[in-house]
Amino acid sequence: MAFKEILKNLPEVRGPVEKKLSFNVKLKWTLIVLLAFFVLANISLYGLEKNSLERFQYLAVILGTDFGSIISLGIGPIVMASIILQLLVGSKILNIDTKTEEGKKYFQGLQKLLVFFFILFEAAIYVLMKGLQAAPGYTGIVIFQLILGGLVIVFMDEVVQKWGFGQGVSLFIVAGVGWRIFTEMFQFIGQQGGNCLLKFSGTDFISCPGQIFSLIQSIINQDITGAAGAIAAIFVTAIIFLFVVYAQSLKIEVPLSFDRLRGYGIKWPLAFFYASVIPVILVAALAANLQLFAGLIENWAGHATWLGSFSGGQAVSGLAFWLSHTNIVGLAIKGGLRSIYIIQGLTHILFYMAFSCLFAYFWMKTSGMDASSQAKNIIGSGLQIPGFRKDERILESVLDRYIVPLTVMGGAAIGLLAAFADTLGAMVSGTSVLLAVMIIYQYYNSISQQHAVDMHPAMKKFMG
Repeated sequence: MAFKEILKNLPEVRGPVEKKLSFNVKLKWTLIVLLAFFVLANISLYGLEKNSLERFQYLAVILGTDFGSIISLGIGPIVMASIILQLLVGSKILNIDTKTEEGKKYFQGLQKLLVFFFILFEAAIYVLMKGLQAAPGYTGIVIFQLILGGLVIVFMDEVVQKWGFGQGVSLFIVAGVGWRIFTEMFQFIGQQGGNCLLKFSGTDFISCPGQIFSLIQSIINQDITGAAGAIAAIFVTAIIFLFVVYAQSLKIEVPLSFDRLRGYGIKWPLAFFYASVIPVILVAALAANLQLFAGLIENWAGHATWLGSFSGGQAVSGLAFWLSHTNIVGLAIKGGLRSIYIIQGLTHILFYMAFSCLFAYFWMKTSGMDASSQAKNIIGSGLQIPGFRKDERILESVLDRYIVPLTVMGGAAIGLLAAFADTLGAMVSGTSVLLAVMIIYQYYNSISQQHAVDMHPAMKKFMG
């Protein structure tokens, strides 16, 4: 009982008194949190001597962070706590009934306690294992700043959940992906500094990192390989965007009728990606944390381990190598494709598919999306399946035929799509683009359905 009291009294953001917030209020708080996120991402850690995690910037997108800033921990502690708790509850090691109100509160309290633990643990690990190496005498100060930044991310996530649109975790991922796609498209500052637009051609030209300028530069200098590489990256990103939008529309519709209004009915939609984008967020964050941990171990030990070895920020051996991905299309264009990269691509795909299935199933069980919870919602709405007796158990058995297969197949499909997109060499990464598109699509649906009446006329026109 004492432990449950502690969980109930953990610090949290107070929710609104109103049952439904207006569109303008949600928009205001979402934009405030988004602005705060970008500001914090540009505040460097005071007392930081060396940022060894800078080589893992490609993982920062998934973790919703910018290594070396005060929010270097990003959403890592939140996601790791969610993964561990879902595995424990889903496997029945922890017996928590998340269908009851008391069970939900206990689950959420336990998750927050785990988040606080991971903030302390990861802050200490990052600094003590010299991923973010503090200057002499500043170790405690750097750790304190990381803990403070981690707590700010947690409470900003709660602000978005209670006062804004969607979840803070999703918002931070979209913000990071959007910013990095923009810079990868239009960046004109070379890696060694200097404006590549001032030296677009010639023997001493500066190579443009931005794909658009790189394409123009390659055409001017008649560099066919460079032009093909830039076109491939832009094309693959566009194809992933379009395919994900199409895949989001796939669903099964269960016919339902009103028990009191004969002749009237609706269709209850069950999306093919039933667990939505959550499984891929969890898998991508798990893979990113494993690679980060492997890099920290190598940096701390001074030599490679079975967890992995890194060169230029990319895994070159060990477990981290087989879980990561390589741009197969880019290598094929440059003539550097080898069989080991194809095998690596297959292990990357299998890892994503297997764990996406697992997390999709556990998420369905612990988030009130299972057949039992859906049956209660349907019965509570005064609906029933035509031709069946109005009984919650019968409705549950019918829905179970759809929900479990959809959860497993949808989880495997979204894992396959994310991993396959990674290997094709999309800008930022295929997984990041997929996450961003799916999250934005969910925001669009949520806003258009819940705030069709109270949004601004200009926004109504934009949302269609």
